[in-house]
Amino acid sequence: RSVDPQHRLFLEIAWSALEHAGYDADRTPASVGVFAACGMNSYMMYHLVTNQELMDSIGEWLIRHTGNDMNFLATRVSYQMNLKGPALNVQTACSSALVGIHLAWQSLLNGECDLALAGAPTVSLPQDKGYVAKAGEILSPDGHCRPFDAASSGTLFGSGTGCVVLKRLEDALADDDQVLAVIAGSAINNDGSQKVGYLAPSVDGQARAVAEALAISGVDAESISYVEAHGTGT
Repeated sequence: RSVDPQHRLFLEIAWSALEHAGYDADRTPASVGVFAACGMNSYMMYHLVTNQELMDSIGEWLIRHTGNDMNFLATRVSYQMNLKGPALNVQTACSSALVGIHLAWQSLLNGECDLALAGAPTVSLPQDKGYVAKAGEILSPDGHCRPFDAASSGTLFGSGTGCVVLKRLEDALADDDQVLAVIAGSAINNDGSQKVGYLAPSVDGQARAVAEALAISGVDAESISYVEAHGTGT
């Protein structure tokens, strides 16, 4: 009751992801890293600080930090699942989960761990709470999200959680693991100030990241027939 639901949901999905990959956390000798991000905690704001009896019985410090601080998510998973690889929290706003996957990929290539869990939860509470759109913000004034459309006016937020299990390809093939996808290349960067405003996306910055990822992968851009992208709101 005193723990952010985002922490609990990610712990559940991390366990499920490891099981789906064919591993038992209690019997995995490999070094397993955790690379996690977390959305803003609205549960504490709306449900915990208003419950004085709970705050008094458990203590503000324990509730605020170990139970609800987003910076404790990765180490909470490592503790609960007895995982002994790197445990890193990643916060890069909208790109946090994918940056976590990028860092997990690098950690595997650097030999820092043998398996890696990477992902993020975001849950906004209360679930039925709406919003008031204001000029200069990224929220859609009409409640519609139109990626890559000239009529696009903003974004919307939802709730969910996701986690993937990563492993070096040669190790996965040698261990006869189920391989669902291969990361051939990955890159991250920042736009700097090359955009119309802090909350605006940068075409040039994103293009540079794509070009770098392609260069790392060795894949010919002309050979790509399917592109999946995040319809950037920031």
